[in-house]
Amino acid sequence: MRALCPIVIATALLWPAPALSACTGSPFHLLDFWLGKWRVTAGNEYAGRDVVTAELDGCAVTERWTDADGSHGESLFFYDAFAGHWQQIWITDTPTRVGGLKYKTLIATFPDGGVRFQGILPAPPGKAPILDRTTLTPLSGGTVHQVIEISKDGGTTWVDGFDAIYHRD
Repeated sequence: MRALCPIVIATALLWPAPALSACTGSPFHLLDFWLGKWRVTAGNEYAGRDVVTAELDGCAVTERWTDADGSHGESLFFYDAFAGHWQQIWITDTPTRVGGLKYKTLIATFPDGGVRFQGILPAPPGKAPILDRTTLTPLSGGTVHQVIEISKDGGTTWVDGFDAIYHRD
């Protein structure tokens, strides 16, 4: 028998348990086009490698990035069924650098299957907040286009920070 953690037991007293296959519905498969091992290029230059996997019986998606310079970052994406939207947390091996830690929420889905996450970059005290958004678009041939943009004026204008193509490895 599988042991349950105390939080799960306490929570079960408040709300009835969902079906065992709670993460099989279509909202949980929004990022399936991005699952896989990837070689990433930006402007025809090698940018890094990414491994994107479904975890916890499809209840979450992890991303494990290795940059061309050897630095690393990881994301955890999950669908919050209670709030009805996806969340992301991104952390790198330099989380105290602006951009080394990000919290984002899914703000758009597109007819072509693409998605957009947006959030505010944590910044040192006294610094103006920076909006950060990532758009992932599946392309023909199984590639994926990723654009990461920032806005320093509350979203009026956006500047590309990273524009890359993911090629299946």
